[in-house]
Amino acid sequence: MPKNVKNTTFPSLLDLIAPHSCRGCGLTGSILCDRCKKYILKNHQNLCPICKEPNKHGICRNHQNNLPPTFIIGERTELLGVLIHDYKYRSIRALKKPLAELLYHILPTPNPNTIIIPLPTISKHIRSRGLDHTYLIAKNLAKLNSNYHVTKLLLRNKNTVQVGTDLKTRQSQASSAYALNPKYTINPSNTYILLDDVWTTGASLLAATKMLQQAGANHLQIAILALSRLN
Repeated sequence: MPKNVKNTTFPSLLDLIAPHSCRGCGLTGSILCDRCKKYILKNHQNLCPICKEPNKHGICRNHQNNLPPTFIIGERTELLGVLIHDYKYRSIRALKKPLAELLYHILPTPNPNTIIIPLPTISKHIRSRGLDHTYLIAKNLAKLNSNYHVTKLLLRNKNTVQVGTDLKTRQSQASSAYALNPKYTINPSNTYILLDDVWTTGASLLAATKMLQQAGANHLQIAILALSRLN
């Protein structure tokens, strides 16, 4: 494992004015060096977020009726956990690019007109963090392949905060948290990728998945940065 993995709470002055150092090994020049990036990808194992069993091509034989093909970089531990924490809660924008690159390497080769749908972030979180973290990952992912296009096809109905609530409450909140954006229509022949940062209980992603499938998204995939072991 890379040495000197950092995990602090607030961005330091050096984060803002000094050259970036690798979050994994401390090497100056990049916020995630090639060696540490390869370390994460080398240890990548796609797991079913429901039963945590390894699967091929994102399809779990036990839950293929519950989930579309689902692709996850890894568990939210060690270096990957630090990257997500620093990006999401310390608002270190430079991490959007390496996180998107990691996701790109574990996703299937995109078909033409593959539409990335970032799961909408609560507006007060965007204001407090100063960034829409999932949307920025989607935009950087689209820069890596011209077949990707980003569309805010889902809108947030309510600013319901799910952190710290029980599973039943999360499921109830998620069922009414999203709406289809009337500016867009779903093309049944297109591939759609629903993108989120972390799978904890899966309530939000499952609710959004159901809505998109009912609206005609016949070729739907899920892309997640990390899997939490809290559920």
